[in-house]
Amino acid sequence: MTKASWVYQLKDDPRGIARVLGKGLETRVFPGEQVMLSVVTIGPGAAGSIHSHPEEQWGVLLEGSCTRIQDGEHVECVVGDFWCSPGGSVHGIIGGPQGCVVLDIFSPPREEYKTAGSGFGAAKVAG
Repeated sequence: MTKASWVYQLKDDPRGIARVLGKGLETRVFPGEQVMLSVVTIGPGAAGSIHSHPEEQWGVLLEGSCTRIQDGEHVECVVGDFWCSPGGSVHGIIGGPQGCVVLDIFSPPREEYKTAGSGFGAAKVAG
């Protein structure tokens, strides 16, 4: 049975826009008009650049474990934890021993993530 075109799959849905955020960090991005979802796979110990951007970002830890970094605070997270990063907050993530999968939600959508590519786009990398 074929699913409706408006039903998506968290695991490798080919309709998502592929983006490599960094070594060991890959995502599939699903942009809407007012919100954007990004399913991020983070390898064991892989670290995203500490950065900021004007968009509000919420994240949900779906699989594995991670260290979430925000405004200088490091927090160990387990499946089911979720967080809010207000626009302009300085944040990043490090995959746990088995890596992790995170669902990121942006509002408004990040323009640079609407096309395939690499890196964190227009985000300001700290440091």
